[in-house]
Amino acid sequence: MAKQPKDMSRRYGVDRRSFLRYMAAVSAIPTISLRAVAGAEGRPRFKSNPFQLGVASGDPSSDGVVLWTRLAPDPLDGGGMSQESVLVKWEVAGREDFSDVVRSGVAVAPPQLGHSVHVEVEGLEADRWYFYRFHVGDETSPVGRTRTSPAPESMPERMKFAYTSCQHFEHGYFNGYPHMQEEDLDLVIHLGDYIYEYAGIDGKPRKHIGGEIESLDDYRTRYSQYRLEETLQETHRRFPWLVTWDDHEFDNNYADLVSEEEGVSPELFLARRMNAYQAYYEFMPLRRSAFPQGPNMKLYRSCPFGRLANFHVLDTRQYRSDQPNGDGEKPMEGKVFDQRATMLGRKQENWLMKSLLQSTSVWNVLAQQVMMAPVNRGDESHDKFSMDQWPGYEVSRRRLLNFFHSRSGLNPVVLTGDIHVNWVNDLLLDFTDPKSPIVATELVGTAMTSGGNGGNKIPEFERAAANNEFVRWYNSNRGYVSCELTPQQWTTHFRATPFVDKPGAPLFTPGSFVIEAGQPGAHQT
Repeated sequence: MAKQPKDMSRRYGVDRRSFLRYMAAVSAIPTISLRAVAGAEGRPRFKSNPFQLGVASGDPSSDGVVLWTRLAPDPLDGGGMSQESVLVKWEVAGREDFSDVVRSGVAVAPPQLGHSVHVEVEGLEADRWYFYRFHVGDETSPVGRTRTSPAPESMPERMKFAYTSCQHFEHGYFNGYPHMQEEDLDLVIHLGDYIYEYAGIDGKPRKHIGGEIESLDDYRTRYSQYRLEETLQETHRRFPWLVTWDDHEFDNNYADLVSEEEGVSPELFLARRMNAYQAYYEFMPLRRSAFPQGPNMKLYRSCPFGRLANFHVLDTRQYRSDQPNGDGEKPMEGKVFDQRATMLGRKQENWLMKSLLQSTSVWNVLAQQVMMAPVNRGDESHDKFSMDQWPGYEVSRRRLLNFFHSRSGLNPVVLTGDIHVNWVNDLLLDFTDPKSPIVATELVGTAMTSGGNGGNKIPEFERAAANNEFVRWYNSNRGYVSCELTPQQWTTHFRATPFVDKPGAPLFTPGSFVIEAGQPGAHQT
């Protein structure tokens, strides 16, 4: 790959001195209070609807939830707002007509955060649905629908959630979301690649605005283009979401401080990462605990649903070591077994194990990005494992599987995105031994759009599905995954849309699987 030019400060919108100065200044944004913005505009006027990007909620707890919106009367041209902070009123009610408002308040939409609003509502009743909305000036937002999770000590009879990933705008229409909206869901999980950073290309079903995104304004415009998509916006409006990123929210296949592109200095790389992380926070319903500190942002966290399920949301990009052996698909050798190499980083890995040990839930769900099963994609002549996935970090992978094996009753289920096709994998303690204990189940969700229509036979994956005995199922359609949990059983339906190159695809279910509590491994129904 060609090296980047030496002077790239204009591309990223920051030089080294400005970058360090901004890192210090941006850390103060979470402390913005109503007193600090006493001069904020309370009755602004807009040339057009400031709520064009809709509303969203996320990270539900037993007594609250995060509410989100972003003021943008001109979303694709800088947002269309002045450089003044704006006061935004919010309301939460038990009825859609807001005849019984239970919580309300005023939030600040600061220009430093692109006039986004993040409200952490507290004091709500556990395990119930609510409605919410925002007011600014004479404008009122769409009415959102959200819910709190059950009380920590309660055991719900059931819950239902859906997850997806990899929604490349140019590759097609988000045809899975209208069908997802029709399901009786408690939660939606997005496992990464919410946007793609690439420049617009002609000849695709849809086209990105502009070139490859690098500045903060670039990232804001790209998120706005995606969020203006009605089906995505409506799914945010109807359900609370749990989100995490993969690589394309910043730059393809990056690893911690290492770019896949040659010649990018650490300062310029971190400046771009700072822009990407800030834009991600601005557009997602995330808590203050996730607020980015310059080029760093803590996304890993847990979200329990009573004692039925605990969602451990992971970040497999920000803290990982560089991919071994030059990335790509290689035999499992050499640096793959580096004792110092890590997928999660020491701090996140320790947090995950502590969180699992402290969990009282029947099901412990790892919501993460890249495939954990060591699927060999090679043939009789040589082995091929993805160095960007967990098999490229075999010491970390085995350490986690050994942890699962040594602690009974965890019922771990790994949710995975990234690869654009469905897989159902038994996670063996020793994948080289077919008789090795199954310690967890991995459910790999396909892409919403990335890769185009799908449904085709991919020779490498067809061979891998046949030759790896721990693979229970493989499918190459686009769509999403729907899961229903009870204290006794986990049922998964793989939902598929036959095309994404035009809107309005029907839905079918090519495969369904069941996991029994206390018995790791999935069985097709």
